[in-house]
Amino acid sequence: MSIVAEFTIGADGFALAETFRAVPDARIEAERVATHSREWVMPFCWMTGGDEAAFTDALENDPTVDSCRIIEADDGTTLYNIHWSDDVGSLIDEIIDQYGIVLEASGGDGTWFLRLRFLTRDQLRDFQAHFAHRNPEFEVHRIIEPSEPRQLEYGLTPDQLEVLRLTLERGYFRVPRETSLATISESLDISQNATSQRIRRGLEALLENTLEVNGDGDRVGRNP
Repeated sequence: MSIVAEFTIGADGFALAETFRAVPDARIEAERVATHSREWVMPFCWMTGGDEAAFTDALENDPTVDSCRIIEADDGTTLYNIHWSDDVGSLIDEIIDQYGIVLEASGGDGTWFLRLRFLTRDQLRDFQAHFAHRNPEFEVHRIIEPSEPRQLEYGLTPDQLEVLRLTLERGYFRVPRETSLATISESLDISQNATSQRIRRGLEALLENTLEVNGDGDRVGRNP
C-alpha cells in the first residue's frame, strides 16, 4: 500500500520567491501530473488572484524561471507553460531520486504546498531526512497511510474533492441541472473558469484512478 505525504516548503528554497513577493495576491496551481521525468512534473501552472500582466512580468524576471508563455487566459485565470531553471530542476530530480511522485503542487504567499506519493514508509523516511536537512522551511503536515484502497481519495486534491462534493450535493450533474456553475463559483468564492477547470481536473483524476487500461489499450473498471 502506498503512502501519501503533504508538506510545505518556503518559496526561497524552491521556486518563484521573487514572483510571490512582487504579486503577493497571486496563487499558482500546477496541473496534476504524476511522472518520473523532471520535464513533465510542473510544466503547466494556473494563476489566480493576481494581476496577469504583473505576474507575467514577474515570472519573466524570476531567476527560477528560464522561460514562460501564456497558453490561455479567461476570467481572471491564466494558464502558463513554464520552463524551470536548473536549480528547480535539480530539486525536482532530488524528489524523484527519493522515489516521490508529485500528485499536487501549489504555491502562494511565499510558500509551496506539495502532496507526494511513496511506495514504502522507508522511502518517505529517507525523503523527510534528506529535505529537512536541505531546507529548514521544509515541514511535513500530514501522512496518509490508508488501510483500504478506497481511502486514497482517488488522487483528488482537497480543492478538487471539495468542488466535486459540492456539485454532487447540489445536483449539478443531474438532468436537468439543479444548480449552475455561477452558483457553485459564488459558494467557493472563485471565478467560473477556475471552478470549471477544477471540476474538469477533478473528474480527470477520479477517472484515472478508478479506471485501468487492459492489454488492448481500452479502459476497464476496477473492482471496488
